[in-house]
Amino acid sequence: MKEFWDERYKRDDYVYGKDPNDYLKAKLKELQPGRIFFPAEGEGRNAVFAAKEGWKVSAFDISAEGRKKALKLAKEEGVRINYNTSDLQHLRVKEEEFDAIALIYAHFPPPERKQFFSLIHQYLKEGGKVIFEGFGPKHPQYQKLNPAVGGPQEERMLFSEIEMRENFQELHFVEFYEGEIELNEGDFHKGKGWVIRFVAEKRNWN
Repeated sequence: MKEFWDERYKRDDYVYGKDPNDYLKAKLKELQPGRIFFPAEGEGRNAVFAAKEGWKVSAFDISAEGRKKALKLAKEEGVRINYNTSDLQHLRVKEEEFDAIALIYAHFPPPERKQFFSLIHQYLKEGGKVIFEGFGPKHPQYQKLNPAVGGPQEERMLFSEIEMRENFQELHFVEFYEGEIELNEGDFHKGKGWVIRFVAEKRNWN
């Protein structure tokens, strides 16, 4: 996978564009800036937007080429982000470190993501939020009609509502949506697709 993403990100242009994900943009504007974490951040469009909004940003990705472009974009926009090249097994994250964690098309293989998602609750401060958007189970139908919409080619890499509610059961779901959206994110997310979106909050249940 590292080789795949390095090859994709070697292009001079930003393959998913420089603008942030629409859902992330809308949700961040509802929150007071604090510390935010971006797993699988790619070329940095979302991390840089958050930094411009006043957030202290940490991010990681397996792709060194993605990191290079993210840091270049941050420099262009006059902001700083802390961006490491890492995989899920070698993350160094403190407990209750973040006010928000943004999982935007973070399509890890199922065994790895289940392990990672189980740790999200520990990484969040009390009141911290997860902002999530990823391709859902009906997305292959859209890929057949329009390959430019992108997304994983293996169905096991897609997300389901059952999986999300199970993996994030320690959090309170503020909102949850599964359905069709129109994507316009660079060359690889263009057209109608099927996604899951949600915001979930860490709350003291006692």
